[in-house]
Amino acid sequence: MQEIVRMRPEIPLDAFLWVFLSGGLVIFLGVFYVGIYTLVKMGKLHKNFMPFAYLFWGFQAYCLYYLSTTIQSGPFIQKVLIVAMIGYLILPHLYYYLMVKVDDRYEQK
Repeated sequence: MQEIVRMRPEIPLDAFLWVFLSGGLVIFLGVFYVGIYTLVKMGKLHKNFMPFAYLFWGFQAYCLYYLSTTIQSGPFIQKVLIVAMIGYLILPHLYYYLMVKVDDRYEQK
C-alpha cells in the first residue's frame, strides 16, 4: 500500500501577521456588516447608514480574498469563498424579506 503525501506551500513567516489579522478582520467586519444592516432594518438607524454596511462587506470580501491568496489556496477553494461571500451578502436580505412577508400574512388575519 502506498502512502499519499500532500505537499502544501507554507505561509511565509513575514506574512503570518497579515494572515492572522486578515482572518480576524473577516469576522470583525462581518459583525459590523450584519449589525448595521440589522439596525437599519429594525429602524434604529437611519437608512443613510446602509452604505456603511455594504462598505464593511466590501472590506470583508477583500480581506477574505487577501487571506486566500496569501495562504495559496487552490482555484476551487477560491471559488467556494467567492460563493460564500455572495451568500453572506444576500442572506440578510432574504431573511428580512421573509420576515416582512410573514408579518404581512399574519397581520391580515
